[in-house]
Amino acid sequence: MSERGRRVVVTGMAGLCALGNDWPSVREALRAGRSGVRRLPAFAAIEAMRTELGAPVEFARPAAWPRKAARSMGRVAQLAARATELALADAGLADDPSLRDGSTGLAYGSTSGSPPDLVSYARAFGVDGSAKGVTPTEYLRAMSHTCAANLASFFGVRGRIVPTTSACTSGSQAIGYGYEAVRFGRAERMLCGGAEELHPIQAAVFDLLFAASTRNDAPEATPRPFDADRDGLVVGEGAATLVLEERERARSRGARILAEVVGYGTSCDGGHLTAPDASGMEAVMRLALADAGLAPADVGYVSAHATATDLGDAAEAEATRRVYGDGVPISSLKGHLGHTLGACGALEAWLTIAMLREGFAAPTRCLERVDPRCEGLDHVTGSPRALAALHAASHNFAFGGVNTALVLRIGDG
Repeated sequence: MSERGRRVVVTGMAGLCALGNDWPSVREALRAGRSGVRRLPAFAAIEAMRTELGAPVEFARPAAWPRKAARSMGRVAQLAARATELALADAGLADDPSLRDGSTGLAYGSTSGSPPDLVSYARAFGVDGSAKGVTPTEYLRAMSHTCAANLASFFGVRGRIVPTTSACTSGSQAIGYGYEAVRFGRAERMLCGGAEELHPIQAAVFDLLFAASTRNDAPEATPRPFDADRDGLVVGEGAATLVLEERERARSRGARILAEVVGYGTSCDGGHLTAPDASGMEAVMRLALADAGLAPADVGYVSAHATATDLGDAAEAEATRRVYGDGVPISSLKGHLGHTLGACGALEAWLTIAMLREGFAAPTRCLERVDPRCEGLDHVTGSPRALAALHAASHNFAFGGVNTALVLRIGDG
């Protein structure tokens, strides 16, 4: 093993989001500038909640899944399982014996367990004062590590397991920890990603903070990352999984190598629980570049977190300017997908790799008039931009001051 450790490549990936449940569908929607945001009657029915917007996924549990295996899965774990099933097929590893021999591990996260089951528990114990009718499987669906645990059971994975429950960095931390596990020989392969289930609970948090968009009559016009007229985020749902493998092992089995994870950084601001910190964001970007052994000028595209909140976008733009200046194309996918919380880091890594492999970057949807605080960057706007980028950075930030940055090399360089 070299001083830097082993090389870690992506051999399979898949995801489900508001634009579609496979890359061809999502690619078509991105190129056409479509939005997955909808006005949701279920949100409108919540008293005192201002936002009525969300970005749902069209998904139903596959009929072929054993009913017993799916019993412990809420929607969030089902989304994770379907994304992982598709990613394993993409990697040529569907039902491969190596998934169960201890050499494969899991790193997977979500903001929480399945919200309907959390509500059921709260109602039973907090309102009714009775455990009558509560089932053990409800806990398995509600527990914070429900995605990782259910994936391990569903696919028979016996290697290390790393549940990541860090809100909006759950998916990116999973990829980062999976990368480190393979890089330093703790696993030969890691199944990594994040998932989120759309529910009023998730939207209400931001609504209470006045950070959710209330353009209820114009869902196609929001969210607006980096835009001067943005009025908050829109919560979405989905899941994405990346299969990470040690490069030589992947090559020896004839795997198609889609990308390489070459750098990762994670840090904590150590300050305010919800206020964004440009210095912390800058620090994690530099950590990932140092880990990759790259200079900012080596990066050809930045996938921004950019949720369309007032302070968050401004702080991120400042941090990105400090590191990258105006020389690197940058865009946020949340104008198309909404903010998928625990899934966003994994979804954005998947789509960044997929886009750049085909030589383009999607624009920041609805970015029409850049906020003066977000200027000084090479924003991709209007329509997809042709790009021949070898390296890309993907950034995510979460409540609690949790910061992540991934650096990806496109293809097998």
